[in-house]
Order: sequence, then structure tokens, then C-alpha cells
Amino acid sequence: MLKCRAVWKKLAPLARESSTLCRQSVRRAGLNNGRPVRVQVAGMSSGPLGEGGENKLYFLLVAAAGLGGVAYAYKVVKDDQRAYLERMSRSHRTATQKVAVPSKPHAVPEPEPQAAPLSQEPSPGAPDAEAVAPSETTEPLPADQPVVEASPAEAAEPPAALLVEEGPPSAAELTEPPPAPVEESESTATAAEPAEPLPEVVAESEPTAAAAAETPAAEPAEAQPKVVAESADSTSASQKILSHAPYLLIGGGTASFAAARSIRARDPGARVLIVTDEPDLPYMRPPLSKELWFSDDPSVTETLRFKQWNGKERSIYFQPLSFYIHPEELNSAENGGVAVLTGKKVIHMDVRGNKVKLDDDTEISYDKCLIATGGVPRNIQAIERAGEEVTKRTTLFRKIEDFKSLEKVSRNIKSITIIGGGFLGSELACALGRRSTESGLEVIQMFPEKGNMGKVLPEYLSNWTTDKVKKEGVKIISEALVKSVSYRDDKLEIQLKDGRLVKTDHIVAAVGLEPNVDLAKSAGLEVDSDFGGFRVNAELQARSNIWVAGDAACFYDIRLGRRRVEHHDHAVVSGRLAGENMTGASKPYWHQSMFWSDLGPDVGYEAIGIVDSSLPTVGVFAKATAKDTPKAATEQSGTGIRSESETEDTAISPVASSAPAPTVAEQKDNYGKGVIFYLRDKVVVGIILWNVFNRMPVARKIIKDGEEHADLNEVAKLFNIHDD
Repeated sequence: MLKCRAVWKKLAPLARESSTLCRQSVRRAGLNNGRPVRVQVAGMSSGPLGEGGENKLYFLLVAAAGLGGVAYAYKVVKDDQRAYLERMSRSHRTATQKVAVPSKPHAVPEPEPQAAPLSQEPSPGAPDAEAVAPSETTEPLPADQPVVEASPAEAAEPPAALLVEEGPPSAAELTEPPPAPVEESESTATAAEPAEPLPEVVAESEPTAAAAAETPAAEPAEAQPKVVAESADSTSASQKILSHAPYLLIGGGTASFAAARSIRARDPGARVLIVTDEPDLPYMRPPLSKELWFSDDPSVTETLRFKQWNGKERSIYFQPLSFYIHPEELNSAENGGVAVLTGKKVIHMDVRGNKVKLDDDTEISYDKCLIATGGVPRNIQAIERAGEEVTKRTTLFRKIEDFKSLEKVSRNIKSITIIGGGFLGSELACALGRRSTESGLEVIQMFPEKGNMGKVLPEYLSNWTTDKVKKEGVKIISEALVKSVSYRDDKLEIQLKDGRLVKTDHIVAAVGLEPNVDLAKSAGLEVDSDFGGFRVNAELQARSNIWVAGDAACFYDIRLGRRRVEHHDHAVVSGRLAGENMTGASKPYWHQSMFWSDLGPDVGYEAIGIVDSSLPTVGVFAKATAKDTPKAATEQSGTGIRSESETEDTAISPVASSAPAPTVAEQKDNYGKGVIFYLRDKVVVGIILWNVFNRMPVARKIIKDGEEHADLNEVAKLFNIHDD
């Protein structure tokens, strides 16, 4: 309106002057008896003199000024009206939210009278406010409520953003959200909202104010209800998106992770889904019975970080959480990725339909599938029959939770008995034996063999190892067969078949692993009757689009025949091979996996092939030096997990030592370092490197060649055990 007055003040003198000239022209025409007289009037017309040019200009100027003033007035009135309605709408929404979702759970505020009954913002082209439908929960405007007109500055302000409003949205907002201006600023969006904590129900239904504040300013508000709808029913959304996985890996252990890495290496855009019944991401199991027990960190059970023998620190997990993508984003990821679905177990497998069923009834179809279900620890029948009191004081050691539980138990009791003399039992015995010197914990290890590791090592070396374990503070009970276990007077009583009685506070059963073949029945897969596990061919294939790797695979070794191996490096090797074959490599199993065990940081060995104490053996030993320990080996290789430094390379031309020929092991009584050969039909089928490290490619080549050797002393020279 102010601009209209200014324009009128400028045009009014021109209009008055034009009117005066017109009247003078009429008078002159009358005095000349009606004859037209041309009078030159400067500055009033751009056309030719006379002929009514002055009148035309007058009417044009007046009409233009009038139309411009009316248009501008209409625009100003509508802008003021829109700003007023938007401000009243914000006041209405704020009051409604305070009534619907109180910030204090025990004090519900009274609803305040609203300035305007609006449920959504009007469209810019709406002629009046009556066109907007009122909300059902809005009270009419009281008669005594003052109407405040918006100032020009307020009218120019953009409306406050709706991204951070508190309280659950209405049904209309979820389906048809009101339009929000694109140019809204972050400060404007947050200024109108109180800094009170949101109730729990709000956090479940929509993003919090802090999360909305991170939204870019130019992002339209229409995207918010879509996010709210997904978060309100995340389970159904997850099931919908996870209905298909091109590569499905069942099991979350080392074999699955190695396969996923191999698949992605050969197919960078592959989408891989790992399904595991454990709550953890893929992790390595060896540190659970080795390095984690030697950590000085009191919070090691929470951090799961440990120092390797070389002093370097690392996590038990193969990769951090950031390495993986969310399962819901797997099919939409541009470059694919690896997703892990934790806490879910596959209970049924439809081989013909190429799909599996989870324990929550979710079905996932696949193109290619890997079964890497691993195994479950065996128990002793005497413990299973003993009852609940004995069972809850027994640990079957396998997972992260088992380590956490046993670590806590070992700090609160006086005696632990480990049943089993194999790899796991011996490692745990040595680890807990070190703790006995600090806390006075009694550690007992019992096994049915004559010596420690009696099923693997030759008798002379098993006896030597038994003495070594005793020096670690462990009480050894050999040739022990458990007859019964009972709980009396706050103690566990282990009755042996030869009449001996052992009392203890806790039992760790480390008596082997049972391959997990629960899916064999529903999938129609063959289980090997001799070795257990899913029976597969040399390419680790059970069906045309199903592979098996890790502990659960009973595979055909093209060099050593049918086998099943329960070691970390085999899981790495078989998982890698299965992943390659799932992408079309068609490679047979030929790379011999190795395994290793450490009896503390000073004694360790690596083995390959078939190592069975029932086979004929030939051992060659030498005096050990300070460099011949697991700790020194990891310092040199830079890794604490020795199989990670393994490659598929083989020694083509090994350089033999020039030292004198070594003597046979049986003539020695100090087995510092050496090589033990396991023979079958005069052919080497297994090798143990005792405190000899970084020579595995040589051992691998010897087994791969499959030749008879007239003098194994000469073969032992290839390992340079006499070099200082």
C-alpha cells in the first residue's frame, strides 16, 4: 500500500495538468464557433499535435497506475495472509505435540488454545483460509483471542522446518506429508523446538532432534515419513530385502570369512551374505586358547584384543564393523559387499528350490551356497548323566562366550580340571598353569593316553612334552578314564575307572569336536560314515551349487585321500578354495593346510598332512637356540597367527644344509628343535616341525611329491635345522 501512495503522488500532478489542458482546448474550440484549432502544447503528447493525443496518454497512464496498484495490493495481502496462516499452524502443531507426547511422564500439560484450526499448510493458490480442513483434535479459536498481524519482516521469514518436531506424527502426516520449503535452514528448524529429552516412544517412531539436525538443509521433508515407516517395522523390511542373496554362506567362522574374501577378490561386485547363529562378527578362534590368556589387560574379555608373541597388538575379529555393510543394504549396494546376519540359525535347506529357512521362519533364496557350519564340542557321557549341578560347572570350550565365562570362573575358584590331552586341552592347561603361579589356582589335566598329545606325537616326544607342561604348573594325571562325575559338599568329584578320585571346582571338557551336519537331512546331503562331516568331492562340492568348507567338510585330498581336518589353517585354505570354485574356478584341493600349537611362548610346533602316532615315524633333532621359539618366529614374520604368513608357494629348489648329518631322534634326550616324518607305505604323509618355523613350503613339497626316500636324514637337511 505504501508503494501505491508513492506512485499516485507522482502521477497526480500529471493528471491535473492534463485535465487543465483539456478544458482549455474545449473553451478555445467554443470561441472559434466549433472550428478546431491546433494548439501546440509541449511535453504532453508524443504523437502528432492535435487529434486527441493528450487524452489518450492521460487514460493510458491512469489505467496502468490503477492496475499496477491493484495487483501489488492483492499480492501483499495474500503474502500477509499466508505468513499469518503458517505462523498460526506452527503454534497449533506445537501445542498439539505437547498434549500428545508430554516431556515429563507424570505431568501432562493442559492443551493451550490454538490460534488457527489447521492440520496442514494451505497451497499457495488457495483463495481463503476456509479451504483448509480443520484437525480433529484442534479446538476452535476463542472469541476473545487477539489476532496478531504479521509484520513485514515476519512475513518474509520462511516457515519453520518440520523435520525436528517432537511427538509421533498423525496418520495424515505419514501418508501425505505437508510440503516443506527447500530453502529452510538448520537453525530455523531447531530454534522453535524445546531442548527436552524425547520419551522412549518417540525414539522408536521417528528420528530424534539430534539426528534431524544432521540432515542437510536442502533435503525435502517428504523423505522423513518413509524412514519412519521403515523403522516402525524393521523386521518386515529386513525380511523383504533379504529374500535373496546371490552368495549365501551358512556359518560365521574362519571358513566363511575366507570364502567371502575369495569371492570378492574374483568378483568385485559380488553380494555375499553370511548367516551365523553367534552374536559376533567373524573372528579367529586360536587366540581363545592361546594369546588372550597371556594378556595383562584386565578388560581383555571386553576388548578381545591381545598381544602376539612378537608384542604387536591386534583384535580377535578379522575385520571391524565398518568393513561390512548392513544386511538391508546388500541388494541396493552399488558395488556389492559382505553382510553378516548375526543371531540367526539355518534350520532347513531346500536344495531343489535353492532356498533356506531360518529359525525365525524367514526364507532366503540363493544362487550359490556354502555350508561352513563348523562343529560343536563333544561332551563326556559321565558329565551328561551327572545332572544340572555338574553341567553348570562344566565348560565346553569353543566360542567367545566360553572364553569370557572360563576367564571369570578361573579368578573366583581354587581348582580347575581339564579333561583331554589334545591340542585344545594342552593349550588351556599351559595357559591356566601360568596363572596358578600368580593366584594359587590349582590346574589339573587328565587324559587316557600315557603322555600329553599322545595321539599325535611319538611316545618319546609325548613324554618330553608332558614334563614341559608340568613345569608350567600343571598337575598331570595320565591314563585316566572317567567313570562318573558327581557334586558333593560344594565340590565336583571325578571318579576314575582305576579307583582314583579327583576333587575340583570346575571342569573343562576338551575331548574333540563333532561336525555340525544338522542340515544334511533336509538338504539330502551325504554324511561320511568314517570321518563324519558332509561328503564332498575334491572341489569341495556337494551339489551343483552347494559347497562345504572348514571343520564340517569331509573332502577328497588328491594326494592323501579322503580326510576331515579341524584346524584354523584348513578353514582358511578350504574356505578360500570354495570361494574360488563358487565363482567358477573349478580347482581341486591340493594345497596342504598346516596347523600349529603353542605350549606357551617357548615351545611350539607346526604340522602338515596326516600326523598320527599310530603311524611309523622318524625324527631328526638338533640343539635349539634362542631363535627357535614361537615368540622369536612371530617377531621375524611379523604376525602372531602363523598361517596368515603361509602362501601357496612351494619350495622348488630348497637349499640343503651343509652341516653334518643329524642323528635319529630316539638317541636324543633333549628335543630342542627338529623334524618328525610320518610314513605310510614308506612314503611321507605327514611332517611336524618342532620349534622349526618358516619352513612349511619345504614340507608341503615333500608331501605333494609323494616319493619314497631311502634316507630321511638327507631329507631333514632341507629344513636347515643345524644352522644357527
